[in-house]
Amino acid sequence: MPIPDFLALLQANLQEVLHSPRALTAYVAGGIAASFVIGSAFVRTMIPLRWLAVAGNIGFVVYGALHPQWLTLLVAAVLLPINVFRARQMMRLTRRVKAAEVSGDTSALWLRPYMRSRRLKAGTVLFRKGDAADHLYCLVDGHIELEEIGLRLEPGKIFGEIAFFAPDRRRTLTARCVEAATVLMIDEPTLKQLYHQNPSFGFHLISLIASRLSQDVRRLELRLGERSPPR
Repeated sequence: MPIPDFLALLQANLQEVLHSPRALTAYVAGGIAASFVIGSAFVRTMIPLRWLAVAGNIGFVVYGALHPQWLTLLVAAVLLPINVFRARQMMRLTRRVKAAEVSGDTSALWLRPYMRSRRLKAGTVLFRKGDAADHLYCLVDGHIELEEIGLRLEPGKIFGEIAFFAPDRRRTLTARCVEAATVLMIDEPTLKQLYHQNPSFGFHLISLIASRLSQDVRRLELRLGERSPPR
């Protein structure tokens, strides 16, 4: 098509849109939606990305309904509730992490929506020293003992997290149920997804691990002090 004919067609379409409130609203909504989608490509964290996706979905729903473009409307209408749910989920996780940081809560009960529950009988070995690390755990009720150091975990305590960051990804202790217990467990892919999608969660997890390592160092120092002969 020659350039003059193309410009004339474009001008005619523009005049038609400007004289039709329905068409004008559709194209404005579509343009705004497209700008949100483009903007989301420059966002690094998940929560703003999800809300930009929500805004884009709303714009494309309006565009698809008014233009009409039924396929665009269908895709945007399906994605809208999914993106709203995911955005709210990440915001709830962020609030729980902040609340845990303020209160000094070192448990993982606020992770319950992302974890599976498992009931264990007395004497059950949850994992042995040297096993490959595949889950992080939180004790809900009962007692679990870390055999090599004789430490009994109280309900609400998170454990098994250090092995995820060990070079060989192996358990350093054996966890055995002293009595019937219930644990919450989260697998590695889910944990990594939360870690990468929510910086607050990742920072809190690192703080938990640092705290646990500091406790281990103090426990080792006390044992060495007890074994050292008096001078």
